[in-house]
Amino acid sequence: MPAGAIDLGSAATLGALQGLTEFLPVSSSGHIAIGAMLFGLEDAPLTLSIVLHAGTLLATLILFAGDIRTLTVDTLRGLKAPREFTATDSGKTVLGVVIATLPTVVIGLGLRDSVESWSHEPAIVGACLLVSAVTVWSTRRGGGRATTLSWGQAFLVGLAQGLAVLPGVSRSGSTIAAAMLLGMRAPDAFKFSFLLSLPAVTGAVVLELGREGALAHVPPAVWAGGGIALVVGVVSLVLLKRLVIGGRFYAFAFYLVPVGLAMIGWGLFG
Repeated sequence: MPAGAIDLGSAATLGALQGLTEFLPVSSSGHIAIGAMLFGLEDAPLTLSIVLHAGTLLATLILFAGDIRTLTVDTLRGLKAPREFTATDSGKTVLGVVIATLPTVVIGLGLRDSVESWSHEPAIVGACLLVSAVTVWSTRRGGGRATTLSWGQAFLVGLAQGLAVLPGVSRSGSTIAAAMLLGMRAPDAFKFSFLLSLPAVTGAVVLELGREGALAHVPPAVWAGGGIALVVGVVSLVLLKRLVIGGRFYAFAFYLVPVGLAMIGWGLFG
């Protein structure tokens, strides 16, 4: 089914799927790829994905509005004394996000063309879902006591986020797990992960919008799907925060393993 023929039911289903999986560590790209295969949406990675990611981006901005406001105010004040600012928690967080974004951009641009074709391969999506299972399972013993990351640690989290461009590798799972493994407290790893997602997701959406006619052939049903992604995304983000802080983040592995194996089986045996 071409993108222009997407019906309201399909778009709504994929919107709910995006809102649910963008934040929960089960990979939105992997599930959107699965949904696109099931619905026969040939152009979903190029058009529908833009609108759905915009919806969940708004959800992130809404939930973290207070943190974003605080960091913005502190950064503006810190411009008067940069050295002192980088020693504060706000300064370390802002600098960490900037540093972590660099490898994300390089990896994302480098794999961009390949990812679009891989998202149509069930076996590849399944293998990447198993990678996500391993990352979330690694958090079962909890994180450390740190509230911020060093420059080098932030860079490593950025590498994890960059690899999450692969269809089936969870961005939230990879970044939260990486931050916790590097000694960060679970609540702070959760916050850092989603503050880090803002430049990455915004950049990806803007980059796709820059393509000629990127939204020219998107039907009204897809915009409805984006609205559903926003609402479901807000609910999912609140739920995920509770699970991470409650030490139950690793439990998503019990879902990811069978789904990943099923996708590999689909790819190998049709």
